[in-house]
Amino acid sequence: MTTPTSDVLIIGGGVAGLTLALEIADHLSVTLVRPAQDDQGASRWAQGGIAAVLSPDDDLEAHINDTLIAGDGLCETEAVRFTVTHGPAAIQWLIDKGVPFTPETDPAARYPYHLTREGGHNARRIIHADDATGRAVVDTLLNNVAQHPNITQRNDLTIVGLLQDNQGACRGAYGCDAHLQWRSLTARYTVLATGGASGLYRHTTTPAPSSGEGMMMAAALGARLVNLEFQQFHPTCLYDPEGPAFLISEAVRGEGGHLLDEYGQRFMPALDKRAELAPRDVVARAIDAEIQRGTRGHVWLDIRHLGEKAIYHHFPTILAHCASRGIDITKQAIPVVPAAHYSCGGVATNLQGATDVTNLYAIGETAYTGLHGANRMASNSLLECLVFARSCANALKEQGDASPRVEFEPPAQAAAIALPKTVFNDVRHRMRAIMSQQVSIVRSTAGLSTALKHLKALLTRLEEMEGALADPEGKRLQQALQLALLTVLAAQQRHESRGLHFTTDWPQQQSLAVASSLTMKDLAAWAVE
Repeated sequence: MTTPTSDVLIIGGGVAGLTLALEIADHLSVTLVRPAQDDQGASRWAQGGIAAVLSPDDDLEAHINDTLIAGDGLCETEAVRFTVTHGPAAIQWLIDKGVPFTPETDPAARYPYHLTREGGHNARRIIHADDATGRAVVDTLLNNVAQHPNITQRNDLTIVGLLQDNQGACRGAYGCDAHLQWRSLTARYTVLATGGASGLYRHTTTPAPSSGEGMMMAAALGARLVNLEFQQFHPTCLYDPEGPAFLISEAVRGEGGHLLDEYGQRFMPALDKRAELAPRDVVARAIDAEIQRGTRGHVWLDIRHLGEKAIYHHFPTILAHCASRGIDITKQAIPVVPAAHYSCGGVATNLQGATDVTNLYAIGETAYTGLHGANRMASNSLLECLVFARSCANALKEQGDASPRVEFEPPAQAAAIALPKTVFNDVRHRMRAIMSQQVSIVRSTAGLSTALKHLKALLTRLEEMEGALADPEGKRLQQALQLALLTVLAAQQRHESRGLHFTTDWPQQQSLAVASSLTMKDLAAWAVE
């Protein structure tokens, strides 16, 4: 028998995981599993900033109302109010930790840090660190984590599953090290902070996005997955088929950037009174339509009219990166396309991050809290990470010894193997192509049926491949395919167009807004049909 490795096991080291670790480490022992690829994950690449009511000229009700409008009828009002209300304190916590937010230079301003505006917001309420907020927050929190004696970091493991006792409670997780040895990490409480599912798609806004593996780990223990069909596509990702993904921040449009068609004409003002500052689902569909009508495969995002001084001041990271790709954004418009960016659905939790599974919590993008509804409003993501990580920390501290440090013997694992990566590359490439073609910005009944058929064939091919599921990469790919199938099933159940889910067969909304909910039982039931 083994005793728990730590009081709290946190899987994932983005903003949510790091915040939770710091908030509880003075009270409980923490093991933080932070794979090397977390440095390329969504948190670090969040450019725009964090939405919160900070200026005396803003108010909580306005932020709440803007969020509810963007969520298109599917936000849970209690979750929205909880998040927005706790936002200012979360920002102050980051300031106290040393995050170098951009100061306001206007002496007449009523808040010491610069606040920008993004799509869906009716006020300037986005605090930021130039145009690299995620990097600034992650680096600051990492530095704090490294100095805390009660936090043990593990970056040598690929976690592939959760441990469960015969009472159904989560008892930790297991994974494989670089030497192909299975390792079990037991804990009184396990928290998933593993990110979203943008990696199911071909074009994404981060170099190494998650593919929903953490969601499927939770589902395997009995957790519910809610609103998987609402995958947000950021309207403006740099278009460069030969280069890596790079997000062009919403703040570029917030500061006055214009979207242009291939003839150099603006198209958003004719579609929505908010023009380029309409919610992301509206802008992404508009860009997609322009791309379909055009011949270039992209549209243009133009900020030349802002002037060199403003561009250098507000967007130094974007300026430098585009220059490295041969684009001078002070003299040239930026070619952009929509790309998979954020999962509005995920593991169902309460306001403290607790799932349906005893001792299992989920925070950040991997969780469904009810905040985003059918469409996430810009810069509410890092806000959610902070607020719910801090709420989860309070709940775990209050729990204290409610979950005793009982002994638990993890089940034996079959020997791990490493197959050539090329074995899995084709399956993953085909999965992403199917999702991008059939389960993307605009969907159809026929397309979803086609996706279901081909994804099932890919999953069968993988599971019948000798030794595939004994390879950690193969196991994670199986989880990605399972989540892709559940995403399609969720989309098929929604006979309407709402928020991020737009289908040509059901272009209108239903009168009643209802969240979707699926479990592993639903996947199993479909598989035998």
